[in-house]
Amino acid sequence: MKKLLFVIHSLSYGGAERSLINLLNELPANRYQVDVLLFQNRGGFRQQIPAWVQLLETPEQLRRLYAPLQLFSGLSLRKLVGTCCAKLVKRTRKEQRSFRWKMFYKRAIDSLDGHYDVAVAYVGSEIMFYVRDKVSSDRKLVWVHNDYRAAGYSREDEFPYLADMDAIVSVSDECAEILRHEFPEFRERVHYVQNIISSSMVRAQAMQFEPMEFGDCTINILSVGRLAKQKGFDMAIQAAVLLRKQGICFRWFVIGEGELRSDLERQIRDAGAEEYFVLLGTRSNPYPYIRNCSVFVQPSRFEGKSVVLDEAKILGKAIVATAYPTVRDQIVDGNEGLIVPMSAEGVAEGVMRLLGDQFLYGRISSYLSTHEYGNQHEIEKYMSLFDGESNA
Repeated sequence: MKKLLFVIHSLSYGGAERSLINLLNELPANRYQVDVLLFQNRGGFRQQIPAWVQLLETPEQLRRLYAPLQLFSGLSLRKLVGTCCAKLVKRTRKEQRSFRWKMFYKRAIDSLDGHYDVAVAYVGSEIMFYVRDKVSSDRKLVWVHNDYRAAGYSREDEFPYLADMDAIVSVSDECAEILRHEFPEFRERVHYVQNIISSSMVRAQAMQFEPMEFGDCTINILSVGRLAKQKGFDMAIQAAVLLRKQGICFRWFVIGEGELRSDLERQIRDAGAEEYFVLLGTRSNPYPYIRNCSVFVQPSRFEGKSVVLDEAKILGKAIVATAYPTVRDQIVDGNEGLIVPMSAEGVAEGVMRLLGDQFLYGRISSYLSTHEYGNQHEIEKYMSLFDGESNA
C-alpha cells in the first residue's frame, strides 16, 4: 500500500481546495495510505476529508510563519522582516514569496517527520518549495492550477524546484502547453489531468436548501471565487453599476473571501451599489446558490481550469465569462455560455444579452442539461501518476 502526502495552504473554500477534496473522496482506501498537511489548519472543507485520510498536525514553525503576525514572537519577527525585505527587492508577489522562503523561511522550518512513497504539492510556489526542501519521499509531484504565464511566476525562482519534481501536473490542456513552452527542459514531465468533479454529488448538494438571501428578487446574478485581483470582482462591481443604469432590477451576489474584501467593500460604497452588490463571504455549500441563480458570471483575469465553472455547467446555469487566455478550454461560446471582453462593459453587455434573449438563454440551458460534465473516471489518471506509470 503506497503512502501519499498531500500539502496545501488550507482547506478554505476555493477551486484547488475543492479539487483536492473531490480527489480524496474518489481514491480507493484499500490502495493508498494518505496524509494531508495544511500550512494553516483551517477551512470548511476539512469536514469533507474522508474518515480514512489522516489530517496531520501542522508543525509549529510552519503554523506560526503562515499565521497572522503576533507581536513578541521570534518567528513572527522573521516573517515581518522577511516580508518587508522581499517587498524591497522583488517586484511581484510570486517573486517576493520565493525570496522570503529561500532567505528567511527555509532555515527556520524543520523537515517533516516520516517518509512517503509520493509527496504532492497540490499548488505551486511555497507549497512546492516546502515539499522539495522539507519532505522525504521517493517521488515528488506538483499541481499547477493556473495559467503559469499569466499568474506571474518567476522562471528563475521556480526552475530549480520544478527540476526536482517527478511530475508537473496541470488541470488544463492549454495550461499544460504553456508549461511545456515555458519549461521545454521538463516537457516530458508535464501532464494534463482534469480536476475531479462528481456530478451526482453536485446535484445532490444543490437540492439541500433554498438560498434565503435571494428573497423575492427575480434576477439573481452570482459569482464565486477568492476575493483577489485575479478574479476580477472590481470589474463585476462596475458591470453591476452599468446594468443598474440600464434599468435592470437585480441583485449580484459573490461567494468567497480574500485579501481584497475591504477594498471591494469600499468600491461598492463608492459606487452606491450596497443594495444590489453583496459580498456573502464563504458558504460551506455554494451549490444551492448556483442552482437558483439567473446568470453565473466569472469575471476572471486568468484561470487554469475553474472548478466552479464546471459545477455551474453541471447545474445547467447560463454563464458569462471573460476572455481570459484559457477560457476556451472550458466554455464553448454560444453553447455553454458567453465569452465576453475582459472589461466591465463586456461583462454587462453579456449579462444583458442573456437576460434579454430568452431563446439564447433557453438554448444554452438546454445544451448544458443534455451534456455530462462529471468526470469521476479521471481518477485512473491520478492513480497512474501516483503509481509512477507513464500513461497518465
